[in-house]
Amino acid sequence: MTRRVLRGMILFFMLATAMAKEPTFHRFGAGIIIGEPTGISLKYWQSPGQALAAAAAWSFQGKAAVHFHADYLFHRDVTRDVRQGRLASYFGMGLRTKFREGMLLGIRIPLGINYQFPTAPLEFFIEFVPIMELIPATELNINGGFGLRYYF
Repeated sequence: MTRRVLRGMILFFMLATAMAKEPTFHRFGAGIIIGEPTGISLKYWQSPGQALAAAAAWSFQGKAAVHFHADYLFHRDVTRDVRQGRLASYFGMGLRTKFREGMLLGIRIPLGINYQFPTAPLEFFIEFVPIMELIPATELNINGGFGLRYYF
């Protein structure tokens, strides 16, 4: 009788382990960014610590312009201070181009935080981005904003 119970318990734990759902790692997210610029935001996770982020947006800084940027981001978890979800800080480097009476090109250095919700495939982010303009003239600008992405 004891052997039957032991075998049954082992079988139960083996089945429970096999059927346990792995946490889902959503790789691609799309949403909005509000601030400077304001528009559509995309993010593709290459690993839990590295991602590509991009936006197609409208810039209101100076004269209005169409704005595109793409960044490579490195994330550092600070989840130990959060009870649920995933909180991470991030930094990276990327390129930004604006089309306003010609093309402007600059290097972005995004700094930010993002929070991934524990029960929904959503991510909230806030970022501050110094930009070194290269074309047509060298100058320093600053972008920033917040946004929300849904992960598929």
